[in-house]
Parts: sequence; structure tokens; C-alpha cells
Amino acid sequence: MAQTVTPPRGMRDFLPADKARREHALGIIRASYAAHGFDEIETPVMEDAARLHSGLGGDNEKLAFAVMKRGLGPDDLAAAAASGDTLALADLGLRFDLTVPLARFYATHRAALPGVFRSIQIAPVWRAERPQKGRYRQFMQCDIDIIGEAGQLAEIELIGATAGTLEALGLSGCSIRINDRRILSALLTHWGVAETLFERALITIDKLDKIGAAGVATELAGLGVTVDNTDADGIAETLDGIANAGWELLHGVTPPPAWLDQQAYSELLTLRAALPGVDLVFDPTLVRGMGYYTGTIFEIAHPELGYSLGGGGRYDGMIGRFLGTDVPACGFSIGFERIVDLLPEDAASTADAVVIVHEKDAAPAELMALKRQLVASGTRVRLEKRSKNLKALLERAEADGFTRFALLGQGVTDAGALEFKALGG
Repeated sequence: MAQTVTPPRGMRDFLPADKARREHALGIIRASYAAHGFDEIETPVMEDAARLHSGLGGDNEKLAFAVMKRGLGPDDLAAAAASGDTLALADLGLRFDLTVPLARFYATHRAALPGVFRSIQIAPVWRAERPQKGRYRQFMQCDIDIIGEAGQLAEIELIGATAGTLEALGLSGCSIRINDRRILSALLTHWGVAETLFERALITIDKLDKIGAAGVATELAGLGVTVDNTDADGIAETLDGIANAGWELLHGVTPPPAWLDQQAYSELLTLRAALPGVDLVFDPTLVRGMGYYTGTIFEIAHPELGYSLGGGGRYDGMIGRFLGTDVPACGFSIGFERIVDLLPEDAASTADAVVIVHEKDAAPAELMALKRQLVASGTRVRLEKRSKNLKALLERAEADGFTRFALLGQGVTDAGALEFKALGG
């Protein structure tokens, strides 16, 4: 019986053209982040299991892949089964995001880092997701973070660098939705939600894009939430009004809404004024699922897509869990897997990439001499033995990003004598 030859579910192989397109995009992202003053670091693919399950990663902790301890025996397995604590069998785990490793990295190397540290992390992460379109078990994250800056300069730099990167990638029409956790807390307090139910209520509000205002209102009503003593219909109407709030809530004669945290909103206005070229959209229903966010939160929206292309926010309490002293921190992550799918198929095409088609009896030394000449001039070169189906050979070369080809004649030893023709012409 033939063995399965496909990758594990939720993980993928990449053909040369796909890999080239991904690397092209990653090169643009790295260059853009570096131009904005960020420095790239690298962390291990694994962290201590206790750290990955310390409450820093929210619901993602449930999706962490565990790595079993070495030398386990039957007694260890029996003890874990009896206690129901299967994590007792693991001492390490694959990282499920790049934020927890960054917090550990900073705590480890703080003495060697500047007072305000601007980091780049671009690396794969792993989550035990249920695989589906656009959701994988192994995927690339592209993070930038600023640690040690308590003021709004951190948010401004992160949003500015991200907007510049999207522009460099050629993605037009993107906007950045923005909110503040303090506004969400004020909204829930206004509605009379008990503080013990805040996180549960926020999880419900975070479903607004998926189940609509009516669905959210029904779930909130199930938690005992009412708005001005009204039923679910009243909650839905209020949600619709809040979702359409804009940047004019502190202007005019009408007093600001009772649910609004005016200080947090004023700070968002200041942030917006510092980013005149960025399309910032105030969305008081934006939640972001991670429980470690403490202030400003943001997401990338695209007019043709029903899901975000990345997001982030301020997480001032996380690093203190390692150091014992709170350190301000803020980060922004681009959803690379979703963004790369939006790039044109020829995004990684090389300016000059040629194929030399030769006969099977061509001398290897002569072929390499021609190739060396062209490579020295900055040209990408592939040698291809002529086949019966020349058309199929050239079509494959074009799909791999090559732009020109030449049929090698007898006795040609000078690359300047090759007659190149355009592929696909």
C-alpha cells in the first residue's frame, strides 16, 4: 500500500514560484521595518512549557503543541493519565506566537539592549488549529514591537511603519481600525456589566463581524446585560449606533456619549493627528482577542476582505511577569499568510532571468563558462537540456520567473553571441 506523501494537515509545501513570491514579500517587509529604525532578532522555536502556559497567551495557549520530555516511562504515562494533567509529560512547547518569546528575550537580555528597544521578529509559529481556508497549523508572523516607551510615540511609530510597509508591498485601500481597551471597559461599565464578566462580554462583542449586532445582543442578554433596561433589540440598536461612531464625539454642542472614556478617546485623536497620511478608523467595538492588551488596540482592514490583515496593541503588563517590574510595550503584527495571497502572481519576477537551452551533447565546461559570464553581469541563469516538447519547457521556465531564453548553437562560447527572445511573447 502506498504511503501518504502529503504534508501534515494545516502545513504546506511551497513550489519554487510560491517560495520566490514569499521571499520577495519578506524582503520588502524586512527592508521597510529596518528603514523605520527596527532591529531584527531571533528566538528559539521552542519555549519552556510552563512559560507558554502562564496565562500570557490567552486562548492561544490551548492551541500550543507540546514537546514530550525525554526518557518517559510507563509509570510517567500512567501518572499523567491518572491525574488528567497531560502537560506533566511536556517540558517544552512550540511557540504559538512571537510576543511571549519576545517578552522572555527582553527579560533575558535587558542589560544589553537600549532603553527603548525596537524589534523585528519574522518567523514561523505553530498552533493546533482546525485547518481551514486561511488558517494553518504552521504559519509566518511578521512582528514589530517597541519596548520601554510609555508614551504615544510607540503607537505612532508602529502604525506608521506598518502603513509604510503595506504601501511598499503595493497593497492599496487598507485602513487601520483603532480603539482603546479603556473605552471598552467604560462601555461595559455603562451597561452595568459586572467586572467579573468583562472578558466574557468582550469575547461576545468580538464576534460582531461574524454574528451581527442581533447575535451579539442575544449573547449579551444571556449574560444579563441590558441597555437602559431594554431587551436584546435595544442592545442591538445601541450597538449599531456605537459601531458607526466616528472622530467627532468630542465636538459640537451635543454632550459626548455617556459610554465614552473621554481621556482615552482624546489620546486617540492626538494619535490620529500625528499620522496624517494613514487612514485611521475609530471603531469602539474593536476588541482584539488577546487578554493581555492594556490600552490602544488596532487592526488592518481591507475593503475586499471580511477579515483583518494584522493587528496589535499595547501590552504593558506582560514583561513584568518575567522581570517583576512592569515595562511598557506595544506591538503590531502583519498577517503574512493573508497578505502574500493578495500580491500579484508575478510579484517576485526577476528583472533579468534567462534560460539557455542546450543540446544533450553540449560540453559541460563550455556551458559553465557561458553561465559564469552571465552571472557575473548580474543575470540569473538556468541551463536546460532541450526536450522534445520545447514549448512545455519554456512555459515552465516562465512560470518560475524567467523572462528570456536562448537556444545554444554549435561553437558559441561568448555570452554576447547568444540571441535571447522574450518568454511568453
